[in-house]
Amino acid sequence: MHVLITGGTGFIGSALIPQLLSRGDSVTVLTRQAHSNQKNVCFVNELDDVDQPVDAVVNLAGASLAAKRWSARYKAEMVESRVNFTERLVQWMDRQAQVPRVLISGSAIGFYGSSLEQRFTEGCSGGAGFSAELCEAWESAAAAVDSESTRLVLLRLGVVFDREGGALQEMMRSFRLGVGSWVGRGDQWLSWIHRADVVGIIVMALDNKAVSGVLNAVAPNPVTHREFCDTLTRHKPVLFKAGVPGTVLRLLLGEMADELLLQGQYVDAGALNAVGYTFKFPSLDSALVDIVSQ
Repeated sequence: MHVLITGGTGFIGSALIPQLLSRGDSVTVLTRQAHSNQKNVCFVNELDDVDQPVDAVVNLAGASLAAKRWSARYKAEMVESRVNFTERLVQWMDRQAQVPRVLISGSAIGFYGSSLEQRFTEGCSGGAGFSAELCEAWESAAAAVDSESTRLVLLRLGVVFDREGGALQEMMRSFRLGVGSWVGRGDQWLSWIHRADVVGIIVMALDNKAVSGVLNAVAPNPVTHREFCDTLTRHKPVLFKAGVPGTVLRLLLGEMADELLLQGQYVDAGALNAVGYTFKFPSLDSALVDIVSQ
């Protein structure tokens, strides 16, 4: 299988590529950076530089929601890199003589907005706020793909954990100083997933023709931020534990603090269970054993 990956040098793509190569797939990576081609891996800077028919597309491109404060300029960058780029990607796919058979397009559980009580399934409608509106527009751009030719999978990613980067490294910063911390009241939900399971879900979705539509890419056991702190301290002992006040985070991060840190959502992995996906790391404890204890 020849797989085109956009955003393939990022946190998820860098783990996905070796897995695809180990299966005998060939990979083309669309990236703005300069890379030398490797065996069965070709790097291109423009879609029109792809010179071989593509069987599948994995769309992971997009400026990070957590990279910096949400100024008007950075919001525009997030829209451009996710929504507008996906529109151009779909148009490119439709122009190909051999149209890719499947598009797996990234999204995020921010689609649902936030709630302390509600459990969100793939059938729930979108929520309110910038991240929810961004995800909805992102998914709509991907949904414009020709459904008769291309199977579409929308991957609503939870908070992705692993040792080489991602949200966990930021969340562990105080723990390295001996302080276990949570943000705000600590009762907001954290729907997380190990990066190895994200890769496993993508590979499963590439191969299983019965998989289409929305997949909540989250582990089956969400935790609250305070539960996350308690679980992590079992693997990384601290001198004491304390919460970071929401007012401090709002002062530092503005709107992003409310949408990404001080609120959360309990997201159910029902569609993955229905197609029989087996999680490598179904519990936070098992994930942290793999990530932190080695």
